[in-house]
Parts: sequence; C-alpha cells; structure tokens
Amino acid sequence: MGPVRAWRDDEEIELGPRQQRAVLAALLLNNGIRLSNEQLIGMVWDDPTPSAVMALRTYMYKIRKALPELHLRSKDGGYTIRAEIVDDCRGEPLEGLQGSYFEAQRVRLGERRLKAREDWLERELDVLELQKHVAAHPLRERPRALLMYALFREGRQAEALDHFHQARALLNEELGIEPGQDLRKMHAQILKGDLHLPRRPEQLPPDLADFTGRTTEIARILDALPGTVGITGMRGSGKTALATRIGHLVRHRFPDGRIFVRSHDVANELLRAVGVENPSGDKAALWREKARGKRFLIVIDDVQDAASVRDLVTPGSGLVLTSVRRLNELPGVTWVKIGGLTEWESHEFFRKILDPGRVDAEPEHAEVLLQRVSRLPNPIRVIGGKLSSRPHWTIEMVLEQMERESKLGRAVPSDCAATLAPLIKAEQELSEDERHLLMCFARRDADVIDIHEAAEMSGGDPGAIELVLESLADVHLIEPLVLGRYRLPQFVRVYFGLRTPVLTS
Repeated sequence: MGPVRAWRDDEEIELGPRQQRAVLAALLLNNGIRLSNEQLIGMVWDDPTPSAVMALRTYMYKIRKALPELHLRSKDGGYTIRAEIVDDCRGEPLEGLQGSYFEAQRVRLGERRLKAREDWLERELDVLELQKHVAAHPLRERPRALLMYALFREGRQAEALDHFHQARALLNEELGIEPGQDLRKMHAQILKGDLHLPRRPEQLPPDLADFTGRTTEIARILDALPGTVGITGMRGSGKTALATRIGHLVRHRFPDGRIFVRSHDVANELLRAVGVENPSGDKAALWREKARGKRFLIVIDDVQDAASVRDLVTPGSGLVLTSVRRLNELPGVTWVKIGGLTEWESHEFFRKILDPGRVDAEPEHAEVLLQRVSRLPNPIRVIGGKLSSRPHWTIEMVLEQMERESKLGRAVPSDCAATLAPLIKAEQELSEDERHLLMCFARRDADVIDIHEAAEMSGGDPGAIELVLESLADVHLIEPLVLGRYRLPQFVRVYFGLRTPVLTS
C-alpha cells in the first residue's frame, strides 16, 4: 500500500502509466466488489471527459494481460478483481496517485496503519519502539499512555510521570486542550501506585540440556504456530520434552506468557494461570474472554479427551497438545507423531547420558541395547543413568541382566521398573483383550502379524480382533503397516514377553 507495484517471483511487472495504476488500485481497494464503469471513472478521474470510458477499457485490457493471476472479470458493465492484499507499511499509502478519492483513501489507510501499529505496540510494550512512535506522533494520546505504562513496568516511575507533563504541555500549546481520560487515568494510577501489572505466567518446565534430535518435527511445529499442534506417540517417546523444547524456542513470539497444564480440568487451570481463582460458569468462555487480544503459548500435557480442550483456542495464541492417542475429532490441529530416535540420534543421546568412552568401547552392544528399547528416549535415559551409577559394569552386563529379567514371569525387579515405567503405565490402561493379544504376539518369533494370524493365536473372531489391533495401534503399542498387518516394536515385545505367564508342564 505504498506505490502500486507488482512482482512475479523476483521480476517486477510493468503496470503502465499513472492512471492505469490508479484503476488497478481502485479495484484492489474494493477487492471482491463489483464496480461499475461509472464508479471506476469517478474514482480515477476527478473531472472525467468522454474519452474516459475508452481509456478505462484499454486499461482493463492491459491489466488483464499483465496480471492474469488476478482473474479480472467483467460483467454487466462492471469489473471485479480478487486478490490477497498485504500492507508492508513502507512508504505513503497509494503513493503517486492523485485525486479526491485516493486522498480520502490515503487518510483512511494511514489511520488503519497507525492503529495496527499501536495494537502491536500494546502487545509488545517495547519502550524503545514506543519512544520512537511517540516522537513521530507526539499528539496521539494512546501511544503516550502505553509508553507511561511500559516505563512504569520497568520501575521508571519518574520518567512515566514526566511523559504525562510533556503531553499536557504539548496538547495545551498545539490544540488548546487537556489530556483525555485514558491519559489522565494512567497518570493518576501511577501517582497512587495502584496500577496493577498483568499477570504474566511462566510455567514451562526447564528445557533439557541433553535434548537430542527431532529436527524435522521441530521445524514442522514451529511453522504451524501460532495455531494448534498435537504431538502424539507411545509413552516414553519424549512428547513432553519436545513440547517443552518448543515452548522455550518460541518465547519471543508469545509475549503474554507460557502456560503448562496437566489436568483433567484444563480450562480451570488456564484461568488460574492468569489470576482467576475459583471460576464458575462456562470456564472455556471465560478463558476465551481473558485471552482475547493476548498471545500465550499453552502446553497441555497428556490430554485425555478432546472435550477438555475443544473450546480453548483463541486467535494469536499457540496451543501445543501432547496425547498418546491422536484426537482426530479436534478440528484444525497439525498432528506430529514421534517414536524412537533415529540411529544417529539415539547414539548421541546415549553418549550424553553415559560416558562417551564407555559407549564407544562397546559399539555393537550399545546398538543392540538401543534397538532393544526401540530407541525411545525415556528407557535410554534410565539405562544410561543406571550404568553411570555402576562404573564397573559394561553394556554387555546390562544386556545379560535384561535377558535374565525377561524370564522372571510376572515379577518386575525394582531396578528395571523405571526403564519399563512407560509400558507399565500403558498396560494399566489396556483392556483384558488388548493385554491378552499383546502377550500372545510377544511369544511369537515373527515381528509382523496379520488379522487372521492374530485371531488364530488369540482364539478370537477376526472381526473383533481387528478392532483390538486398531485400538493397540492408536496408542502406538503396535505399528500399522498396510491394511490388516501390524508390527510389534521390540521394546513392547520385551515388556509383554516379561509379562507372559510362566508355562509349566
């Protein structure tokens, strides 16, 4: 909305003489609205001559030829154009175009630009940027009040009060008026010391210093924010760690705070985070009201059901959900599935937990161990910590111990319970049919089964077994391949092999 110009890729497009550019600008300013010949001529020519009709037709032909992407249409003696218009806030609006219509539009667009800028300044409350804006527009009271508020937040009360006196003197001298109500109210609140600063929640857990990998997933999530992102994967795959890492990476994009919730009553916890204690009524509606115009980054960890988060999205804020199950019934969510780390990432992570020299001394045993836990971050961390506490143990010794433990039936030794914690939790949430099928699957030599094999080994009906398999796939305990075929991850095999009852003759 500076000069009327156009580009295709990196090449600027020639738009013709001033009046042709004025015709294009008039169409763009009325994007999607049909304008008659008479309306367009009245906008472009203050004192049109009879030749204006022919000139208009010529300009339309040339605009259509230069910019076919705009889909310029003519119908019933009028023209319509559809385009996405962006104001880059550089230069005077409609620079170079003359006439009463464009002068009025220039004033309107200038006011809209100032308001948009001041809306941004109100969100950011950056003292330096506010000082620049006040210097450029010294008679505008809203940015002056915002600057006073921002200075007060930084403990610069005297400077904030001085800005009020500067504004008062200037308004008296230039316009012969006193400051408006908002500016006077800001001055009075600062004097009384009852200017309450907004609560800025910072609830994210600390970022993990040894966080490793997930580069592709991080890039995709960053691109989707602000918006709603869902991170799904089996327990122990590092969903919470990834969500936390994202929260720390985007801190500068969400100046109103970062909220972390792990609760069944999500709306209640969000309201508590912004200072609303014991809310009643429609909590989701109250949250939307409190969050309107704000930019929060919200992490809701281990979401149990879609209903608890369905009505909490607000424009400008980012929402990151973690959930074992993918909640497909939620609209507008960018879902990212994570599993084990890549081969390189898992080795790097293991080397951060355990002395790299000990890992490098047993590369083959390290690879077997990482495969056995399906390269999942949680068990890698636990086993690495166990080895660090036993400096005389080798990785091979841990593998031998894991092999012995897999033959102990239902007993879970205390020192391996932490390693298996994600699957212990997952088992507690399974039905008897799901648990039975996984135990049967774990006893087989093959990693892959189809529906009919599963029905045969578990003694169930193929139709019912397919539902059980799909339910297990939803919580990532088995991996769907093609229709009717599934793979059992090695870590799941290890655990449910351990849980298999001991058979006696």
